[in-house]
Amino acid sequence: MLSRRTFLQGAAASPLACGTAFALDAGAPTLKSLTGAAKPISAEERRARIEKAQALMAQRKVAALLAESGSSLEYFTGIRWRRSERTTLAIIPASGEVLVVTPAFEEPSVRETLQVGGDVRPWDEHENPFEKVVQGLKDRGIGSGVLAAESTMRFFIVAGIRQASSAYEIVPADPIVRACRLIKSPAELALLQMANNVTIEALRRVHAQVALGMSGPDIGALMEKATTALGGSPDFSLVLLNEASAYPHGSLKPQKIREGSVVLMDCGCAVHGYASDISRTWVVGQANAKQRKVWNTVKRGQELALETAKIDIPVGAVDDAVRKYYESEGWGPGYKLPGLSHRTGHGIGLDGHEPPYLVHGDTTPLQAGMCFSDEPGIYIPGEFGIRLEDCWYMTASGPKLFTPLAKSLEQPI
Repeated sequence: MLSRRTFLQGAAASPLACGTAFALDAGAPTLKSLTGAAKPISAEERRARIEKAQALMAQRKVAALLAESGSSLEYFTGIRWRRSERTTLAIIPASGEVLVVTPAFEEPSVRETLQVGGDVRPWDEHENPFEKVVQGLKDRGIGSGVLAAESTMRFFIVAGIRQASSAYEIVPADPIVRACRLIKSPAELALLQMANNVTIEALRRVHAQVALGMSGPDIGALMEKATTALGGSPDFSLVLLNEASAYPHGSLKPQKIREGSVVLMDCGCAVHGYASDISRTWVVGQANAKQRKVWNTVKRGQELALETAKIDIPVGAVDDAVRKYYESEGWGPGYKLPGLSHRTGHGIGLDGHEPPYLVHGDTTPLQAGMCFSDEPGIYIPGEFGIRLEDCWYMTASGPKLFTPLAKSLEQPI
């Protein structure tokens, strides 16, 4: 459920940050990587993505697509680059080769991951990168026209290009980028499957070792260590205990495991950039009747989401079905607490959260190849929260889970 690294109570930013000597059982078998056979996205697939984007640009009379550092840049070019105040940006023209503008001292690293050919245009620290962008456009035969900016592009970049030249109209690239990224290829599905395999196995391993006295960071550190040993790149390991579990993204109030504690873990990793996102909730010791009732309601909500998913229905209808059921059980109404205060799920791929969303009002037709989380939690402020989350993808015959749903409160993994 989490946006990457945007959580509070329970985050394990560094292993065993609290200094408590909890560690993976030294007497157990060594964890073996589950990702050794993982194949990264090929250059051929990335070039096919660019060709599709170029066809869409031609239909829309767009001269070029602009993508700065981020998942869309990686999606089309293979360049995996962090964002900073220094602009790195790809120009994908409606015809012709890609051109990347990047700081001169970063050029070797950027070239190393550029998989689709084209050229790299470096800029030195004293130069204006946006003038380099405009010149790059002109060198591709684009002296004016419509430019489509990828939706997460920061405003200072858009403003800089506009200041460097008034010859271009800059519009959102969502219709182009979404048409490419919404439907996952077999290679993408394979990487998503591996990422989910790692996370569920790490959760299984850590669940068996949760003990009285542990804190959220203690448990999160174990999760990150297990994820790494299994071959994943840890993204987040959120652990919410007791009353903090009623806050979907955590609380600053320290919590520790005690008898009857609710433990909510929301964890994910990446394999060649593709993300997992799995949540499990259980009770340490004996669960009370209310905890059990809420857990079973959430599980039924997960099942209902999958039962509702049909080709061509609006994806928001999945959220509506779950919310209607919850309201019949006395939760809500709508997004009000106690109840389900967030959407039923989100798209997932290179980004942990990406369109479309299982939320009321999203009219995107559900299509084969779309991937989502399924996480209809219930939260009771001052008491506890329950969240169960698994990811799935749509097929022509219905939804298919990457990981099995939790069996029961006693067997959550």
